[in-house]
Amino acid sequence: MTKINSRAKDGAERTRRAIVKLLKHNGSMDAHQLASQLGVTAMAVRQHLYGLQEQELVTFTEEARTMGRPAKMWALTSEANRLFPDGYADLTASLIESMKEAFGDEGLERLLEVRNRKQIEDYRTKVPRSLPLKEKLSTFAESRTSEGYMADIIEYPDGVFCFIEKHCPICEAAKACSGLCKKEMEMFQSILGDEVEITRGDHILKGDNRCVYWIKPGTTSAHGE
Repeated sequence: MTKINSRAKDGAERTRRAIVKLLKHNGSMDAHQLASQLGVTAMAVRQHLYGLQEQELVTFTEEARTMGRPAKMWALTSEANRLFPDGYADLTASLIESMKEAFGDEGLERLLEVRNRKQIEDYRTKVPRSLPLKEKLSTFAESRTSEGYMADIIEYPDGVFCFIEKHCPICEAAKACSGLCKKEMEMFQSILGDEVEITRGDHILKGDNRCVYWIKPGTTSAHGE
């Protein structure tokens, strides 16, 4: 009996992990969408969702439907970020505070400049300038994914691209040092080239579930936050 209970518990844990991963990758989903992806019943998914809700890992909003009751659209909370790679968040945030104290804001800015320069040098070895924009973005997304950013790109018919990062492994560090996000925008511009315009949409640091960068070709300026 103990072994059976243990297997059932392990199975439930695997399903919950799979739900969390799907929500991380896809954003808000309802129970039927999750059930279809997982190959289980919507009722079973709801039970797991309510369990995750008790752990404060998921929450829902109601979305009106043309027929019937509104659907619950489930999404991860900021608390769920701890389930994903965090780049030694506590240590990094602590080091940033120590650097501020030791070197002041000007010294920290110089350190960020050095980090940004080294990042750009590294990415340029992986993302050649000679590549067409779509290939450049795909290669860049692969590199960012290997670092824990869970990056994807979407191409639209008008030639605009959406570069999506579903996780931020340096989120806690960015909370302690807002300059990191500004440098990220500068780094994107340097890697993708001055001939594209980059704007940020959703932003994890502002409470969104992902960071979204809009890439518009054929311009000569960039706008960031």
